[in-house]
Amino acid sequence: MDTHFFGYLMYALSLATMFGIYGILCLGLNLQWGFAGLFNAGIAGFFAVGAYATAILTSPESPDYLGGFGWPPLLAIPLAMLLSGAIAWPIGRICLGLKGDYLAMATIGISEIIRLVLKNEDWLANGTMGISTVPRPFESLGQPWGNIAFLGFVLLAMLVLYFAAERAWASPWGRAMRAIRDNELAAAAIGKDVVRFRLEAFVLGAMVMGLGGALSAMYFKFIGSSATEPLLTTFLVWVMLIIGGSGNNRGALLGAGLVWLIWSGTELLTNRLPAEWITRSSYMRALLIGVLLIVVLQRFAKGVLPEKPPRRIDS
Repeated sequence: MDTHFFGYLMYALSLATMFGIYGILCLGLNLQWGFAGLFNAGIAGFFAVGAYATAILTSPESPDYLGGFGWPPLLAIPLAMLLSGAIAWPIGRICLGLKGDYLAMATIGISEIIRLVLKNEDWLANGTMGISTVPRPFESLGQPWGNIAFLGFVLLAMLVLYFAAERAWASPWGRAMRAIRDNELAAAAIGKDVVRFRLEAFVLGAMVMGLGGALSAMYFKFIGSSATEPLLTTFLVWVMLIIGGSGNNRGALLGAGLVWLIWSGTELLTNRLPAEWITRSSYMRALLIGVLLIVVLQRFAKGVLPEKPPRRIDS
Protein backbone atom coordinates (compact mmCIF):
# COMPACT_ATOMS: atom_id res chain seq x y z
CA MET A 1 0.00 0.00 0.00
CA ASP A 2 1.28 3.45 -0.95
CA THR A 3 2.72 5.28 2.06
CA HIS A 4 0.85 8.54 1.38
CA PHE A 5 -2.44 6.76 0.81
CA PHE A 6 -1.96 4.76 4.01
CA GLY A 7 -1.32 7.96 5.96
CA TYR A 8 -4.43 9.64 4.59
CA LEU A 9 -6.48 6.51 5.31
CA MET A 10 -5.32 6.35 8.93
CA TYR A 11 -6.08 10.06 9.38
CA ALA A 12 -9.58 9.61 7.93
CA LEU A 13 -10.18 6.62 10.23
CA SER A 14 -9.02 8.68 13.22
CA LEU A 15 -11.29 11.57 12.24
CA ALA A 16 -14.30 9.28 11.81
CA THR A 17 -13.64 7.39 15.06
CA MET A 18 -13.43 10.57 17.11
CA PHE A 19 -16.61 11.82 15.42
CA GLY A 20 -18.34 8.64 16.63
CA ILE A 21 -17.07 9.12 20.19
CA TYR A 22 -18.07 12.78 20.30
CA GLY A 23 -21.41 11.88 18.72
CA ILE A 24 -22.03 9.51 21.63
CA LEU A 25 -21.11 12.22 24.14
CA CYS A 26 -23.46 14.69 22.43
CA LEU A 27 -26.32 12.18 22.53
CA GLY A 28 -25.67 11.72 26.25
CA LEU A 29 -25.72 15.47 26.86
CA ASN A 30 -28.88 15.79 24.77
CA LEU A 31 -30.57 13.30 27.08
CA GLN A 32 -29.83 15.62 29.98
CA TRP A 33 -30.14 19.08 28.45
CA GLY A 34 -32.30 18.60 25.35
CA PHE A 35 -34.75 16.20 27.01
CA ALA A 36 -34.82 17.38 30.61
CA GLY A 37 -33.20 20.83 30.67
CA LEU A 38 -30.46 19.72 33.08
CA PHE A 39 -27.42 22.01 32.83
CA ASN A 40 -24.68 19.44 33.41
CA ALA A 41 -21.27 21.11 33.18
CA GLY A 42 -19.53 18.03 34.57
CA ILE A 43 -19.31 15.85 31.46
CA ALA A 44 -15.57 15.41 32.03
CA GLY A 45 -16.18 13.64 35.35
CA PHE A 46 -18.46 10.92 33.93
CA PHE A 47 -16.22 10.60 30.88
CA ALA A 48 -13.27 10.04 33.23
CA VAL A 49 -15.13 7.42 35.27
CA GLY A 50 -15.90 5.39 32.15
CA ALA A 51 -12.39 5.75 30.76
CA TYR A 52 -10.50 4.92 33.96
CA ALA A 53 -12.85 2.04 34.84
CA THR A 54 -12.20 0.50 31.42
CA ALA A 55 -8.45 0.99 31.75
CA ILE A 56 -8.33 -0.57 35.23
CA LEU A 57 -10.50 -3.54 34.25
CA THR A 58 -8.67 -4.37 31.01
CA SER A 59 -5.03 -3.46 31.68
CA PRO A 60 -2.43 -6.06 32.73
CA GLU A 61 -1.20 -6.25 36.29
CA SER A 62 1.15 -3.47 37.39
CA PRO A 63 2.66 -2.39 40.72
CA ASP A 64 1.99 1.25 39.79
CA TYR A 65 -1.82 1.25 39.84
CA LEU A 66 -4.93 -0.74 40.56
CA GLY A 67 -5.50 -3.19 37.75
CA GLY A 68 -4.46 -6.54 36.44
CA PHE A 69 -8.00 -7.82 35.98
CA GLY A 70 -7.36 -8.52 32.31
CA TRP A 71 -11.01 -8.32 31.27
CA PRO A 72 -11.86 -8.46 27.54
CA PRO A 73 -12.45 -4.87 26.36
CA LEU A 74 -16.00 -5.53 25.15
CA LEU A 75 -16.94 -6.98 28.53
CA ALA A 76 -15.55 -3.98 30.42
CA ILE A 77 -17.70 -1.44 28.56
CA PRO A 78 -21.04 -2.32 30.20
CA LEU A 79 -19.48 -2.24 33.67
CA ALA A 80 -17.87 1.15 32.96
CA MET A 81 -21.29 2.48 31.95
CA LEU A 82 -22.94 1.04 35.05
CA LEU A 83 -20.25 2.59 37.26
CA SER A 84 -20.79 6.00 35.65
CA GLY A 85 -24.52 5.65 36.27
CA ALA A 86 -23.98 4.47 39.86
CA ILE A 87 -21.85 7.54 40.60
CA ALA A 88 -24.36 9.82 38.85
CA TRP A 89 -27.28 8.59 40.98
CA PRO A 90 -26.18 10.05 44.36
CA ILE A 91 -24.89 13.18 42.59
CA GLY A 92 -28.29 13.60 40.99
CA ARG A 93 -30.12 13.01 44.26
CA ILE A 94 -28.07 15.77 45.87
CA CYS A 95 -27.82 18.29 43.04
CA LEU A 96 -30.97 18.07 40.91
CA GLY A 97 -32.89 20.26 43.32
CA LEU A 98 -30.75 23.08 41.94
CA LYS A 99 -31.69 24.93 38.76
CA GLY A 100 -29.81 26.47 35.86
CA ASP A 101 -26.47 28.06 36.70
CA TYR A 102 -26.48 26.62 40.23
CA LEU A 103 -26.73 23.07 38.86
CA ALA A 104 -23.93 23.84 36.40
CA MET A 105 -21.66 25.05 39.21
CA ALA A 106 -22.44 22.02 41.35
CA THR A 107 -21.81 19.51 38.56
CA ILE A 108 -18.58 21.10 37.39
CA GLY A 109 -17.34 21.16 40.98
CA ILE A 110 -18.10 17.48 41.51
CA SER A 111 -16.58 16.67 38.13
CA GLU A 112 -13.33 18.36 39.10
CA ILE A 113 -13.28 16.46 42.40
CA ILE A 114 -13.55 13.17 40.48
CA ARG A 115 -10.83 14.22 38.03
CA LEU A 116 -8.46 15.40 40.76
CA VAL A 117 -8.91 12.22 42.79
CA LEU A 118 -8.06 10.11 39.74
CA LYS A 119 -5.14 12.41 38.94
CA ASN A 120 -3.56 12.50 42.40
CA GLU A 121 -4.22 9.04 43.82
CA ASP A 122 -1.25 7.22 42.32
CA TRP A 123 -2.30 3.82 43.69
CA LEU A 124 -5.58 4.02 41.78
CA ALA A 125 -4.65 5.11 38.27
CA ASN A 126 -0.91 5.91 38.27
CA GLY A 127 -1.50 9.62 38.93
CA THR A 128 -0.37 12.05 36.25
CA MET A 129 1.42 9.28 34.32
CA GLY A 130 -1.88 7.57 33.56
CA ILE A 131 -2.43 4.05 32.25
CA SER A 132 -0.87 3.33 28.86
CA THR A 133 -1.62 -0.39 28.48
CA VAL A 134 -5.32 -0.26 27.61
CA PRO A 135 -6.13 -2.94 25.00
CA ARG A 136 -8.22 -2.05 21.97
CA PRO A 137 -10.76 -4.45 20.46
CA PHE A 138 -9.81 -5.92 17.07
CA GLU A 139 -6.18 -4.76 17.25
CA SER A 140 -5.06 -8.33 16.50
CA LEU A 141 -6.30 -7.74 12.93
CA GLY A 142 -3.41 -5.33 12.36
CA GLN A 143 -3.51 -2.01 10.53
CA PRO A 144 -5.63 -0.73 8.94
CA TRP A 145 -8.17 -3.54 9.41
CA GLY A 146 -8.16 -3.35 13.21
CA ASN A 147 -8.80 0.41 13.03
CA ILE A 148 -11.59 -0.10 10.50
CA ALA A 149 -13.23 -2.76 12.69
CA PHE A 150 -13.01 -0.51 15.77
CA LEU A 151 -14.48 2.39 13.77
CA GLY A 152 -17.36 0.14 12.76
CA PHE A 153 -17.93 -0.79 16.39
CA VAL A 154 -17.95 2.87 17.51
CA LEU A 155 -20.33 3.92 14.73
CA LEU A 156 -22.61 0.96 15.50
CA ALA A 157 -22.75 2.00 19.16
CA MET A 158 -23.53 5.58 18.12
CA LEU A 159 -26.32 4.50 15.76
CA VAL A 160 -27.89 2.18 18.35
CA LEU A 161 -27.92 5.06 20.84
CA TYR A 162 -29.31 7.42 18.21
CA PHE A 163 -32.27 5.18 17.34
CA ALA A 164 -32.92 4.45 21.03
CA ALA A 165 -32.88 8.20 21.78
CA GLU A 166 -35.20 8.89 18.84
CA ARG A 167 -37.70 6.35 20.10
CA ALA A 168 -37.43 7.71 23.64
CA TRP A 169 -37.96 11.26 22.32
CA ALA A 170 -41.26 10.26 20.68
CA SER A 171 -42.44 8.00 23.52
CA PRO A 172 -44.67 8.92 26.50
CA TRP A 173 -41.49 9.06 28.60
CA GLY A 174 -40.04 11.67 26.25
CA ARG A 175 -43.24 13.70 26.25
CA ALA A 176 -43.29 13.69 30.04
CA MET A 177 -39.63 14.73 30.10
CA ARG A 178 -40.25 17.67 27.79
CA ALA A 179 -43.29 18.71 29.82
CA ILE A 180 -41.14 18.78 32.95
CA ARG A 181 -38.42 20.70 31.12
CA ASP A 182 -40.84 23.35 29.82
CA ASN A 183 -43.04 23.74 32.90
CA GLU A 184 -42.06 21.74 35.95
CA LEU A 185 -44.95 23.00 38.12
CA ALA A 186 -47.58 22.13 35.52
CA ALA A 187 -46.10 18.65 35.03
CA ALA A 188 -46.13 18.03 38.78
CA ALA A 189 -49.72 19.26 38.97
CA ILE A 190 -50.90 16.55 36.55
CA GLY A 191 -49.18 13.84 38.57
CA LYS A 192 -45.73 13.46 36.99
CA ASP A 193 -42.94 12.45 39.36
CA VAL A 194 -40.59 15.29 38.51
CA VAL A 195 -37.72 14.11 40.72
CA ARG A 196 -37.76 10.58 39.30
CA PHE A 197 -37.89 11.70 35.66
CA ARG A 198 -35.09 14.22 36.08
CA LEU A 199 -32.94 11.65 37.88
CA GLU A 200 -33.54 9.09 35.15
CA ALA A 201 -32.39 11.53 32.46
CA PHE A 202 -29.33 12.48 34.49
CA VAL A 203 -28.26 8.89 35.14
CA LEU A 204 -28.90 7.69 31.58
CA GLY A 205 -26.94 10.63 30.16
CA ALA A 206 -24.04 9.92 32.54
CA MET A 207 -23.98 6.26 31.44
CA VAL A 208 -23.73 7.33 27.80
CA MET A 209 -20.89 9.72 28.72
CA GLY A 210 -19.17 6.82 30.49
CA LEU A 211 -19.46 4.84 27.25
CA GLY A 212 -17.77 7.69 25.40
CA GLY A 213 -14.94 7.65 27.94
CA ALA A 214 -14.54 3.87 27.66
CA LEU A 215 -14.31 3.99 23.86
CA SER A 216 -11.86 6.91 24.00
CA ALA A 217 -9.54 5.04 26.40
CA MET A 218 -9.60 2.00 24.12
CA TYR A 219 -8.99 4.02 20.98
CA PHE A 220 -5.96 5.89 22.34
CA LYS A 221 -4.87 2.85 24.41
CA PHE A 222 -4.14 5.38 27.14
CA ILE A 223 -5.95 7.40 29.77
CA GLY A 224 -4.43 10.18 31.84
CA SER A 225 -5.31 13.56 33.30
CA SER A 226 -4.63 15.33 29.98
CA ALA A 227 -7.28 13.20 28.23
CA THR A 228 -10.04 14.35 30.59
CA GLU A 229 -9.46 18.11 30.41
CA PRO A 230 -12.79 20.04 30.50
CA LEU A 231 -11.81 21.86 27.30
CA LEU A 232 -11.97 18.61 25.34
CA THR A 233 -14.66 16.72 27.22
CA THR A 234 -17.06 19.42 28.41
CA PHE A 235 -16.61 22.66 26.48
CA LEU A 236 -16.39 21.03 23.03
CA VAL A 237 -19.37 18.75 23.67
CA TRP A 238 -21.55 21.68 24.74
CA VAL A 239 -20.53 23.68 21.67
CA MET A 240 -21.31 20.69 19.43
CA LEU A 241 -24.80 20.29 20.88
CA ILE A 242 -25.66 24.00 20.84
CA ILE A 243 -24.45 24.46 17.25
CA GLY A 244 -26.17 21.28 16.03
CA GLY A 245 -29.42 21.94 17.90
CA SER A 246 -30.32 20.80 21.41
CA GLY A 247 -33.43 18.68 21.67
CA ASN A 248 -32.69 17.19 18.24
CA ASN A 249 -30.69 13.96 18.11
CA ARG A 250 -29.78 14.54 14.47
CA GLY A 251 -28.60 18.00 15.42
CA ALA A 252 -26.41 16.51 18.15
CA LEU A 253 -24.66 14.28 15.59
CA LEU A 254 -24.42 17.09 13.03
CA GLY A 255 -22.84 19.40 15.60
CA ALA A 256 -20.37 16.70 16.62
CA GLY A 257 -19.28 16.22 13.02
CA LEU A 258 -19.00 19.91 12.14
CA VAL A 259 -17.14 21.03 15.25
CA TRP A 260 -14.78 18.06 15.33
CA LEU A 261 -13.92 18.59 11.66
CA ILE A 262 -13.11 22.25 12.36
CA TRP A 263 -11.22 21.44 15.56
CA SER A 264 -9.07 18.83 13.80
CA GLY A 265 -8.53 21.03 10.75
CA THR A 266 -7.31 23.92 12.86
CA GLU A 267 -4.85 21.58 14.57
CA LEU A 268 -3.21 20.94 11.20
CA LEU A 269 -2.99 24.70 10.61
CA THR A 270 -1.67 25.64 14.05
CA ASN A 271 1.07 23.02 13.78
CA ARG A 272 2.54 25.18 11.01
CA LEU A 273 2.84 28.21 13.30
CA PRO A 274 6.18 29.35 14.74
CA ALA A 275 7.36 27.36 17.78
CA GLU A 276 6.55 30.14 20.26
CA TRP A 277 2.90 30.09 19.11
CA ILE A 278 2.35 26.32 19.09
CA THR A 279 2.11 26.19 22.90
CA ARG A 280 -0.81 28.61 22.67
CA SER A 281 -2.54 26.77 19.84
CA SER A 282 -5.19 25.06 21.97
CA TYR A 283 -6.38 28.43 23.30
CA MET A 284 -6.42 29.89 19.80
CA ARG A 285 -8.51 26.96 18.59
CA ALA A 286 -10.89 27.36 21.54
CA LEU A 287 -11.23 31.06 20.63
CA LEU A 288 -12.03 30.09 17.04
CA ILE A 289 -14.71 27.62 18.18
CA GLY A 290 -16.18 30.31 20.46
CA VAL A 291 -16.37 32.76 17.55
CA LEU A 292 -17.99 30.05 15.43
CA LEU A 293 -20.59 29.49 18.15
CA ILE A 294 -21.46 33.19 18.24
CA VAL A 295 -21.76 33.37 14.44
CA VAL A 296 -23.96 30.26 14.22
CA LEU A 297 -26.25 31.39 17.04
CA GLN A 298 -26.72 34.78 15.37
CA ARG A 299 -27.91 33.00 12.24
CA PHE A 300 -29.52 29.93 13.86
CA ALA A 301 -30.70 30.85 17.36
CA LYS A 302 -31.74 27.27 18.17
CA GLY A 303 -28.94 25.52 16.29
CA VAL A 304 -28.62 24.32 12.71
CA LEU A 305 -31.26 21.61 13.27
CA PRO A 306 -33.64 22.96 15.92
CA GLU A 307 -35.98 20.84 18.01
CA LYS A 308 -39.10 19.57 16.23
CA PRO A 309 -42.26 17.99 17.66
CA PRO A 310 -41.93 14.19 17.33
CA ARG A 311 -44.39 11.75 15.86
CA ARG A 312 -46.41 10.12 18.60
CA ILE A 313 -45.49 6.60 19.77
CA ASP A 314 -47.98 5.20 22.28
CA SER A 315 -46.82 2.78 24.94
